[in-house]
Amino acid sequence: MKRKIKEIRDEHTERLPTTRYTADPAVGLTAAQAEEYMQNGWTNRAVEPPSKTVSEIIQSNVFTYFNLIFIIIAVLLIIVGSFKDLTFLPVVICNTLIGIIQEIRAKKTLDRLSVLNAPKAKVIRGGEQTEIAAEQLVLDDIVVFSAGNQICADAVVLDGEVSVNESLLTGEADEITKKTGDELMSGSFIVSGSCHARLDKVGADSYISRLTLEAKAVKDGEQSEMIRSLNKLVKAVGIIIIPIGFLLFSQQFFLSHETFRNSIISMVAAIIGMIPEGLYLLASVALAVSVMRLAGKKVLVHDMKCIETLARVDVLCVDKTGTITENTMQVSDILATDQFDAEHMPSLMEMVSDFAAAMSNDNITMEALKSYFTTPGASVPVSTTSFSSAYKYSSVSFSDACYVLGAPEFVLRDDYESCKEQIEEEGAKGYRVLVFGSYDGTADGKELTGKVKPLGLILLSNPIRKEAPETFRYFAEQGVEIKVISGDNPVTVSEVAKQAGIADAEKYVDASTLKDEGDIQKAMLQYTVFGRVTPDQKRQFVQALKGAGKTVAMTGDGVNDVLALKDADCSVAMASGSDAAVQAAQLVLLDSNFACMPSVVMEGRRVVNNIQRSASLFLVKNIFSLLMSLFSVVFMLNYPLEPSQVSLISTFTIGIPAFFLALQPNNNRIEGHFLTNVLLKALPAGLTDVLVVAALVIFGQEFAVSSIDISTACTMLLAIVGFMILYKISRPMNRLRWIIWLGSIAGLLICSIYLGDLFGISGMSPRCVMLFLVFSIATEPILRYSIIALDYIQKQWRQIRGKMKGRRSLKHLFSKS
Repeated sequence: MKRKIKEIRDEHTERLPTTRYTADPAVGLTAAQAEEYMQNGWTNRAVEPPSKTVSEIIQSNVFTYFNLIFIIIAVLLIIVGSFKDLTFLPVVICNTLIGIIQEIRAKKTLDRLSVLNAPKAKVIRGGEQTEIAAEQLVLDDIVVFSAGNQICADAVVLDGEVSVNESLLTGEADEITKKTGDELMSGSFIVSGSCHARLDKVGADSYISRLTLEAKAVKDGEQSEMIRSLNKLVKAVGIIIIPIGFLLFSQQFFLSHETFRNSIISMVAAIIGMIPEGLYLLASVALAVSVMRLAGKKVLVHDMKCIETLARVDVLCVDKTGTITENTMQVSDILATDQFDAEHMPSLMEMVSDFAAAMSNDNITMEALKSYFTTPGASVPVSTTSFSSAYKYSSVSFSDACYVLGAPEFVLRDDYESCKEQIEEEGAKGYRVLVFGSYDGTADGKELTGKVKPLGLILLSNPIRKEAPETFRYFAEQGVEIKVISGDNPVTVSEVAKQAGIADAEKYVDASTLKDEGDIQKAMLQYTVFGRVTPDQKRQFVQALKGAGKTVAMTGDGVNDVLALKDADCSVAMASGSDAAVQAAQLVLLDSNFACMPSVVMEGRRVVNNIQRSASLFLVKNIFSLLMSLFSVVFMLNYPLEPSQVSLISTFTIGIPAFFLALQPNNNRIEGHFLTNVLLKALPAGLTDVLVVAALVIFGQEFAVSSIDISTACTMLLAIVGFMILYKISRPMNRLRWIIWLGSIAGLLICSIYLGDLFGISGMSPRCVMLFLVFSIATEPILRYSIIALDYIQKQWRQIRGKMKGRRSLKHLFSKS
């Protein structure tokens, strides 16, 4: 059957009229039909690319606000004929080129990994089932969906039955059963079961694409604290430089009656000093380099902000299966219960084999059962229900009986006490225990209401990952708490956690006993291991930890982890896990090796600590230029520096060392807020610069020292303070940091001696030399006591805040009483 559909053109895709084919579910589209759909544009291509295009990268680096300011400044300097003060232009051009090159390199690396890890789908074409990239699917393709798959395009179920979670679309966590004729919405994921479905809407027409476009129109992506802080800083500077520039020019030209040329040069020097021209670029480059480094460790970064977030993590939530243990399972034994009647019933092996044969192997538990129980009898299944993560059982109905298999507490309910001792004895050995029993009602995948007669206990085991103890030892040393969250029996999970070397693994709780939000909040702070956890509870656990002020990372690989992964500050998925988990996570471990997590955390710490350290260098110059400009305006003084001198200082005390320091190892734990940390490190040096330079200018006027000599002396004073703060920020010193520090000093001296005319450096008169020596000596104690004074103020402020917080807590306590 075929019909025509209209031509559609929009900003995301161009489509031509095409014939629609209704293919047999067992055969699917022919190669020619699929090709026709592709030629006419009816593919499942995403509405927005996963990363910027090359042209977008170039535009975002070239067409910036500060580059516009630099162009205006350059034009003004050219108009007044001060060509030597254009020395800042090569630095700006190099910064822009470095940013473009690094971002393009990172894009290529990211795109290559994204292709390797792109969502795939099982499609039937020409009677054969093959796996292809989800973007290569076409309209009316017959696709096979099974547990763990994320639905990649809107579809209609043709055959089979599945339980679907649409929480990512609707916010509702309930599982919905989809049968023949029901619609599957793209973006939802299969919890259990399998089905054949026909794609009804693909690409830009699909539900998830429409949501994506709406979300894109409403707001930009969430940013990390570091990038938000940098944005605030850059925005504040961008606003303030315009009025200060006008004030400085007006003061010098109209009030001090300087020449137009000198007024422009002074204004430009002040503005260049206030612009953190390389700071945002440095952060972008450092993050881009981190993406490439992580790619080398087989880690795919979906969201760059998670690199910073992971560095701040103090609680790591992990699942047992796939994280602590291998993502495989095996049956160790089956034990008959007291209620199993061996004389009047088929053998237990035969009954479980019949059960396993009727089920599809849509999870590792069922795969293990199918490989162990291989002797089915002649029983023919009437109906089946796939495993429900909400009610933790699966069932098969035969003509003469209905059998269920699942978690003992959920299956036996009030009768759990009859098998409790035996179950907990096996669980204490590290086994996962499932109960197999006969049900006196009709199982439909919902909560069991009838009685279950336990017939046997199936013991399953997961081998502990070899690298797990060392990995968890690292996190313990770093002060990162581990919370083990699992759907298994808490006794079993606790034993496995002990074997993996997790601290306080003996502190466990059955999550089914946590009835309300208050119980959960208390339990999250008290216990380490949580068993019998439902998917919705995982989400509540993450929210409770975040509510307690924790920065939470969540690892997972199953569909039941998706909600928690979405809510965590940083989410990590194993590539071997479900499509839904992989697509929901910010980081994907492509080789599913949890042992690489410490190196990922260290990479995040390296980036944030080094950018924080480098940002302090930039802010020293910005603080000095801002305060010195205001000082010059208020006291009617000429701004003492030239643009070329500012460029010289910036290059050797900030630009070059900051770039190399940003790539150095740095595994210190991150504490405090980014902007606060940066300002507190930069403020003493910035104030020292203002004090010594302002004093030198005033004394220079009193002793009739020429403005050219004062300008040179100020440049050298700023260089001295710059190298002092560079030394303090670089500590502890190592061989490379010594080379960077000494090399920067040597570079500045060489440029001052051999390129003095270019950078406005001249020989100083004896009177100026004397003043310079006095204030050079003064820089060290001024800087030292500025740091001491700031530390004292910080301590006093912390004490005041602590007292205020204590009073608020007491007041809150009494008000509750």
